Amino acid sequence: MQNKANPFDAEESFLTTFTLDERLERDGIPIGTLGLCQMRLMNDRRWPWLILVPQRADITEVFELTPLDQAMLTFETNMVAAGLKKATGAVKINIGALGNIVRQLHVHIIARREGDPNWPGPVWGFGKAEPWPEEEHRAFAARIMENL
Repeated sequence: MQNKANPFDAEESFLTTFTLDERLERDGIPIGTLGLCQMRLMNDRRWPWLILVPQRADITEVFELTPLDQAMLTFETNMVAAGLKKATGAVKINIGALGNIVRQLHVHIIARREGDPNWPGPVWGFGKAEPWPEEEHRAFAARIMENL
């Protein structure tokens, strides 16, 4: 009788070896965990800005995820984007996964509106971050969770 490897072992190792990049940890406030991703609030109150981080080890690109994880990431991104738009009344939701500086795969979901800081330009590298006061970020996180 052949001893076959358990097909779930690889998936389990992804889950047990996941470590959040220190810059994502430093710059983001944890809000919660979805099926695949950690959801974090960028600690810059100038923009309602969420970050989804798939909880998989050593992944830098979407195509490196399993097909199921790719589908989950798409689903969670769309769900969070719709919730963010509803919670903020934004006119535009920007979604991006750049990774030029922080290589760990993460997806930015940013609510934009005319008149916000640097509209219609990008949020990256503009001005100085304004950290969220704790009470405000907790209230905002609650609004996001209510709208998912």
